[in-house]
Amino acid sequence: MLHPNARTVSAAAQRRKESKTRSSGGKSRSRLRSSLGMASPDVTLPALSPEAGGSRPKSIVSPRHIPVVRVKVVTDTDLGLAQGVQFKTMDLKSIISLLEEDPKDGLEEKQLECIKMMVQCYQNGFPLRDLAQIFKIMSLCTSKIEKQPNFLDVVCEILKLCRLPFLKKKTSDEIIYAKEISGAVSLLDNLIKVPNSELRIQLCKCIVDFYHAEPLKKQIAEVNCNLMIKAQAANKICSCLNNPDPSGQLLFRSSEILWNLLEKSSKEEIIKQLSNLECLLALKEVFKNLFTKGYRHYDRQLRNDILVITTIIAQNPGAPMIESGFTRDLILFATFNEVKSQDPLVKGLKLSNSYEDFELKKLLFNIIVVLCRDLPTVQLLIEGKTVEALFTYVKKTERHKVIEWSAAQHEELQLHAIATLASVAPLLIDDYLACNGNSRILMFLEWCVNEETFFSQGNSFHGTGGRGNKFAQMRYTVRLLRAMVSLGNDVVNQDLCGHGAIKQLIGILKITVNKLKEEAIVLEIKSDILLILSGICENHSQRKEMFGTEGVDIILHLMKVDPKKFQSGLGHNRLLFSTLDCLWCCILGCYSLEDYFLEKDGIFLLLDLLALNQKNFCNLILGIMVEFCDNPKTSVHVHTWRGKKDQTAANLLIKLWREEERDLGVKRDEDGKIIDAKKPLVTSFQEEQKIVPMPASCPTISIMEVSENIRAKIYAVLGKLDFENLPGLSAEDFVTLCVIHRYLDFKTGEIWNEINEELKAERFRPISADKETLEAITVASENIGKMVATLQNEMVESQRNQDMHSEQKAYIKIHATHKQKDMANKSWAKFLTRTSNAKALKKAKKLQEKAIESSRPKEYPKNAIIHSTDIKGLNITVPTGEVITVESTPVYLIGGPLADTDIALKKLPIRGGALQRVKEVKIEDKPKSYHYL
Repeated sequence: MLHPNARTVSAAAQRRKESKTRSSGGKSRSRLRSSLGMASPDVTLPALSPEAGGSRPKSIVSPRHIPVVRVKVVTDTDLGLAQGVQFKTMDLKSIISLLEEDPKDGLEEKQLECIKMMVQCYQNGFPLRDLAQIFKIMSLCTSKIEKQPNFLDVVCEILKLCRLPFLKKKTSDEIIYAKEISGAVSLLDNLIKVPNSELRIQLCKCIVDFYHAEPLKKQIAEVNCNLMIKAQAANKICSCLNNPDPSGQLLFRSSEILWNLLEKSSKEEIIKQLSNLECLLALKEVFKNLFTKGYRHYDRQLRNDILVITTIIAQNPGAPMIESGFTRDLILFATFNEVKSQDPLVKGLKLSNSYEDFELKKLLFNIIVVLCRDLPTVQLLIEGKTVEALFTYVKKTERHKVIEWSAAQHEELQLHAIATLASVAPLLIDDYLACNGNSRILMFLEWCVNEETFFSQGNSFHGTGGRGNKFAQMRYTVRLLRAMVSLGNDVVNQDLCGHGAIKQLIGILKITVNKLKEEAIVLEIKSDILLILSGICENHSQRKEMFGTEGVDIILHLMKVDPKKFQSGLGHNRLLFSTLDCLWCCILGCYSLEDYFLEKDGIFLLLDLLALNQKNFCNLILGIMVEFCDNPKTSVHVHTWRGKKDQTAANLLIKLWREEERDLGVKRDEDGKIIDAKKPLVTSFQEEQKIVPMPASCPTISIMEVSENIRAKIYAVLGKLDFENLPGLSAEDFVTLCVIHRYLDFKTGEIWNEINEELKAERFRPISADKETLEAITVASENIGKMVATLQNEMVESQRNQDMHSEQKAYIKIHATHKQKDMANKSWAKFLTRTSNAKALKKAKKLQEKAIESSRPKEYPKNAIIHSTDIKGLNITVPTGEVITVESTPVYLIGGPLADTDIALKKLPIRGGALQRVKEVKIEDKPKSYHYL
């Protein structure tokens, strides 16, 4: 079985290969420079790419990672990472059955012992075929943690093994067990519910390793390296680098051993052993000799290796780099090509465009960044004209001139130089201004945004996202400018304004907003430009006017962000933060821009962002709202705004207050009322902290708490709205508003209470007058709390009564509705009864006739003609219609005068059908009388 991390090149074969290469003066070995990490793009001032500072020269790609200092040759089989790995397995079904048994004495120890045996068995990783059962075992163990905490450790051990690559015996295992693996991994979400930080950390590491490009490698103890550390081997070997060497292998073997010690043992301990004057002097002499006299390919590679080791040592602040003179020489070597020097050390020295010299140049830029962290190095950087040398790269590439580097190399060095300037220039402001740094940067930015054809290679870390465009150059130039503006130096900022930086940056912003696609690098450039504008315009009203309505329009456009983009990972969160910061620094305080912002519905956009309830932005948005409310025109906009479901601004602010107090653990009852009148604002964190006497200059917990949450800002906004005539508030909102209205009183009482507690903790007794005053303040604060609590009770009771009244009205309405339905049902039931029961029908008919008769007048006027409206023989109890048809001539006499006409077809007699001619009629009972209308 082949492990995913298997290596097949043996140490002995590799060493023979190295020996052959070295003796022929060819390429030397390759090794990862893992000790030189690269800063992330978000961190200002990285100066070395992973290619240059994270690995040794890449002339040969060698898979050998076996230290030459071991007596016994360590092979891949010894590491357990090659074909010799045994595909071990266990009876996992029995372990599952054991875990599912009912608890009893001694069972827990047996269960833990079995799981530990399983962990030991799978030290090289879990096989795919057993993964489903292993994850079920882990799930069962997780369910037992609450009652049996001992299972926590074994779950963590299983998670550690999950970080290793899963093993397969056959290539088809991935397809066969895909469904089982998917179901098994989904069980991991149960682990996050366990309230244990160690377990959650292991879970996060496990999930990260699932998506990591390089699988975690199983480490073994380097016994010889540890013994060499105890024997101070690094110090002794480094001190002897310049000893006579007839064989010519001392320097190579010594540097190899130092590299192995740095990689395979405690890096901190090795750096400590090398951070002394003797070792640095030895390294200095070796590097100088190789730099000035080395001519072979092998010499150049070894020179670069020594420089990387030196860079690692220079990261230790205690290393005597300046005292040894190494710092001066390194600065000289880094700048001699750009700034002419009369120093004999570099006289007549030239660098070629070979890979080794190119890498050397990048390493020298990188070590400048490392060295400048030590402030005494600043004077040496000034003497070496470092800023001037680096600024030679801050210009567009002139293709017609013959240069020593290729186009791709020059571009990479250009980006390195600009990134290095971002670290060095803030320390050397005078040199920066002497070089007209602002002017040169703005001119370079102008080239970055113009339409001049430029085919960027996009190589290296610094060139990420810049292939075929000038984005990489723009990003690092803007980052350099941001570093200078962040100093807050008036001379630098004024010089920038004098060169028209504000208008130029706004123009670049318009281009990036309107013409460029939203990529991570473009969003980063936008964010940095906004931060630069914030730094320039802050506290300067004239510069804010220069920002103008054009800048306000860009801010408004950037505020209209789709909330879904916050999860894209491209940097929209950072861009919005920079936008809000720019709004605060560039618009607030300039009345004309404030009015323009209000006219363009800017407050509506702010409240829309606040309604998203993004915790990262709420504090900043509310701070802006507090400042804007000083403008008398703002309150109308705030009251007019409506959010989702017709939510008002006041309702939104009060809702945010409740959520904040819930997160802070402030004690409130189910109605939101005050529970403790003595401490109505105290959070759970404040209660956990003990009162510790502090100097008067140090803020206490109660003071710091004000800036750490949004309650004070909500109070300030509502206070500027006068706490009155706030639309769209519910009873719950009014209960909360009572607390907000008295926030300042409660906070004052809380601070005085804290002072009283500090006096008790210090066992200090105030004089009688002060004691009485302190007690009076405490009582007054408590009385305010009680008064607010009483008012809240009245509000809650009033609301309950109103709810009860509304409920009673609703009940009455429902009751009336049901009564009507009951009456309708009864009427229908009576109707059905009349249709099916003859006696009921007769009874109903009599009642109907009686009712009709009783409704008629008792006396009629004289000469009145009375017509009977009753239809005799009609067997119905429902009222007849207003129109009836009466036959004037009996049918049996004439057979129907209209029987043969068309008119008869349109008239419907009472008895139904059209009139028809009847030839023979047999009359049994003739009607006695007829009534005519």
